[in-house]
Amino acid sequence: MKLQLSIALSSNPRTRPILDGEVTADGINLIPTELHPSEMFWRQLRFADFDVSELSLSSYMIAKAKGDERWVGLPVFTTRHFFQTWILVHRGAGIETPADMKGKRVGVPDYQQTAALWSRGILEDEWGVAPKEMEYWMERIPSLSHGGATGFKSPPGVTVHQMQPQQRIDAMLLAGELDATLLYLGPTFVDRSSTDLWNHADIRPLFPDPIAEGARYYRKTGMFPVNHGMVIRKEVVDRHPWVVLNLFKAMQRANDIANQQRVEHLEYHLAAGLLAPDARDALHTPLVRYGIKANRKELETAARYSCQQGLTPRLMALEELFAPSAMDL
Repeated sequence: MKLQLSIALSSNPRTRPILDGEVTADGINLIPTELHPSEMFWRQLRFADFDVSELSLSSYMIAKAKGDERWVGLPVFTTRHFFQTWILVHRGAGIETPADMKGKRVGVPDYQQTAALWSRGILEDEWGVAPKEMEYWMERIPSLSHGGATGFKSPPGVTVHQMQPQQRIDAMLLAGELDATLLYLGPTFVDRSSTDLWNHADIRPLFPDPIAEGARYYRKTGMFPVNHGMVIRKEVVDRHPWVVLNLFKAMQRANDIANQQRVEHLEYHLAAGLLAPDARDALHTPLVRYGIKANRKELETAARYSCQQGLTPRLMALEELFAPSAMDL
């Protein structure tokens, strides 16, 4: 009889084969739930609703550092972005360059979320803007935040204001009460803001050409930052250690399908001459790869940022986060 495991995933080309049942895990009957990451992570951190799920890498490190042993990490990273390109600024805030973020009032849905962790770390590494040189307003209330579920307190030297339930990032930014926001998600189960800031006349991205900034960062560092890891309930792994590699192989098969479909779609553009012939090699190079080896630099950088920013009290070793059987992947 197959092991019955619930699994929560957000929807993207790499998770769709699992959610749709096209890919299965050997010996496991996966019972999928599709959720927005913000709700999913809060439910896992607060209630441990699912046997397997994506989880905020930052919040997972914080929980582990505080002795939360409910989870074992699986080195599957279904999403990644150049998070500094998500920063939005008010046109009247006097922010022309990233260095101008010093001294500014900055919104953030959840201070500890991984996208914010990366943006603060990159601002400091690349432009010398330390987290303590900005002042933050956090929209999510403690009962619905990742921070509330993990006992968040403002890191030493950093000012983080908790917004009141009637306050929102979008309204405060448009009113000039905030100068910028590290990221903006729009309405979710745990987020209140709803204005389309990306297309608002008073708001613009920090980087006028976000794609150029992402390309610059990638060329310089070789990193494509990850934000969603995956976890398995520790009691499941203790009883059935084999689930770690079986789940990893299933997620890898789903990723392979996504890569194959991506290449097949782009072959039409190559055949029509809409892409240069020498683009084929680049397009066949997968950028979303799983395992520790392919993502060590990103993972160790995220762990360094978490410690430097006062979210974890010490530098978390990858061996503390991931299942032993997955360390050589």
